[in-house]
Amino acid sequence: MIVELIVFSLALTIPYQTLASSPYSDPHFQHNRKVITHLMQWKFVDIADECERFLGPYGYGGVQVSPVNEHASLDRHPWYELYQPVSYRIVSRSGTESQFRDMVHRCNKAGVRIYVDVVLNHMTGPQSGVGIDGTHYDGNSMQYPGIPFGPNDFHGHESCPTSNLDIQNYDDPTQARNCRLSGLRDLKQSADYVRTKQADFLNHLIDIGVAGFRFDASKHMWPGDLQAIYSKLHHLNEKYFPSNSNPFIYHEVIYSNNNAISISDYTKLGRSIEFHYYHELCNVIRGNNKLKWLHNFGQPWGMVPNDDALIMVDSHDLQRGHTGQLGLNINYFESRLLKVATAFMLAWPYGIPRVMSSYRWNQKIVNGKDENDWIGPPADGSGSILSVKPNSDLTCNQEWICEHRWKQIYNMVQFRNTAGDEPVKNWWDNGDYQIAFSRGAKTFIAINLQNGQHLKQNLHTGLPSGNYCNLVTGNVHNGKCSGQMVHVDGSGHAMISIGANADDHL
Repeated sequence: MIVELIVFSLALTIPYQTLASSPYSDPHFQHNRKVITHLMQWKFVDIADECERFLGPYGYGGVQVSPVNEHASLDRHPWYELYQPVSYRIVSRSGTESQFRDMVHRCNKAGVRIYVDVVLNHMTGPQSGVGIDGTHYDGNSMQYPGIPFGPNDFHGHESCPTSNLDIQNYDDPTQARNCRLSGLRDLKQSADYVRTKQADFLNHLIDIGVAGFRFDASKHMWPGDLQAIYSKLHHLNEKYFPSNSNPFIYHEVIYSNNNAISISDYTKLGRSIEFHYYHELCNVIRGNNKLKWLHNFGQPWGMVPNDDALIMVDSHDLQRGHTGQLGLNINYFESRLLKVATAFMLAWPYGIPRVMSSYRWNQKIVNGKDENDWIGPPADGSGSILSVKPNSDLTCNQEWICEHRWKQIYNMVQFRNTAGDEPVKNWWDNGDYQIAFSRGAKTFIAINLQNGQHLKQNLHTGLPSGNYCNLVTGNVHNGKCSGQMVHVDGSGHAMISIGANADDHL
């Protein structure tokens, strides 16, 4: 008998429950789902289709969508134009409000939640122009009639101590939160008018049916101001969520050198993206630290508690070197390393994992920087974003990487769903770069990163006896395994074999 690793889930219909400390930390996953993917700058119509044809059937719990409100229309349409708001109307290069509404409804129906990346810290840079929907703005005079915001709604010399109003010391809380991030016009969220306008925007999204938000640049906003905005928020739409449900909110808080701005300042406001996680894991996968030390990965490494963390290996900033360091960061340009790092992330019981799904661009590294880091999503001659067109082998058309569709990743999503809240058991390591462990008696994984050394060990898996399909190397279809088979004997032991040059090290 061939048994998938995922059949040992005992509670596939039990909703996800969180023990997190903040009332904004529950992602509201349906069924036993536990993983988010970021479909970077996909069109709304394509996301809706993907929820129905792939994300729902393959067990993903939610989608992070790129900013959905009207943004600046910049020359050559760089990806970051979406992070320069012009108005809070729902219209972007990804589509219209009606398309967004349809996407939210269809994804919720497919069991996939929607989390919107929102930019509340600032508006545009100093330029003037029109937004993607034709709304005029002037960043130099700080006039944004589409909301409307005017000069009094922004921080100036009365609150920012630097001469040019830009942040010069990112570890100074006052500068980081009252001055301009890279020249972007910094909103005065201490003003109730600004808070109300931003709460109205969030409530509009909540009423449509989103499950929550990623807050961009949270480090640059005062926690007290965010709490005041929270106090104005609606509960989630009862068409899709239980009554009195709060939105799931997770914060971008890039750690500072002297901890003057602490990630713990934001965990009472939801989860925080744990940047130490990707940094330490990339160090291990690249061979700068031994794999065996991962036996207690998480809070003992100085990270926030499990229930306060959202984790990642890659992100839209990391893969461009806008955060972290190219050469350390791991992304689709090094697919073997990305598969291993993501597999560990999805196997290890810490935080809520988010899988990056990218589009293709040509890197041009000069002196450690990608000169093409600005390139936006694939588009036609008129600037319209190209649709994602899946192939029969589940990959996507060449313009889109679709890491979330890689076999080694989507099967590990099912691994995590199946493992549920089971603890790590049956840990084994060789004292170096080979490890293995189970999640209770439900799932088992082994990783070999030992250069030139075959992993071949009779290991205690903790699984019931049977024949198992290695879901990293293949799938089970109609009772047949297309990949490597593993036999677990009556004592729960199995001969685990991973070659020194195995494609995925798993």
